[in-house]
Amino acid sequence: MRMFFLTFGTFVFFNTNAFAAEAGMPQLNPEYWASQGFWLILIFTLLYLTISKLFIPKIKDGIDKRDNKIKDDLDEAKNLKDVAEKKLEEYNIAILRAKKEVQKILTENKNKLNLDIQNKKKAIEKEIEAEVNKAQKEIMSLKKNSINDVAEISEEIASKIIEEISGDKLNQSSVKAIISDSLKKNMEKYL
Repeated sequence: MRMFFLTFGTFVFFNTNAFAAEAGMPQLNPEYWASQGFWLILIFTLLYLTISKLFIPKIKDGIDKRDNKIKDDLDEAKNLKDVAEKKLEEYNIAILRAKKEVQKILTENKNKLNLDIQNKKKAIEKEIEAEVNKAQKEIMSLKKNSINDVAEISEEIASKIIEEISGDKLNQSSVKAIISDSLKKNMEKYL
């Protein structure tokens, strides 16, 4: 394919005149160069003036506006960042205060609860002590009553046993005296 184009290009080049001014290309004719130069300078001057006076100021204005907008946005972002940091700091301080307040409330409630528990414990201990004292008094009373009952029963049994063995009835006061003497000696063991 490359070879084809190369051959075709060579053929076309050698079959045409290298300087085509005579064959109909007026831009290569030196007679027209002055007018061509005038129009070239005029068109490029108009193009330069149009671009420099019309388009470049608009483009420059757009770029300046964009730069100003970016600067304003950056300044606003910085201000918002500062405000956000201040709010975050205030939030952290509020959280710390709340934590301290919660800790204080917890400590106060714990102390109050411990005090209430101690007071209730003391009250319950007093009630238990009173019940124990009452029970001990009842036990002592029952022991004393039971000793008296034992003494009476012992007197009756001893009287009946002696009467059964000897056949004579003994004096109740002497049996009472012997049993009460025995009880006095052994009373400390039972009380």
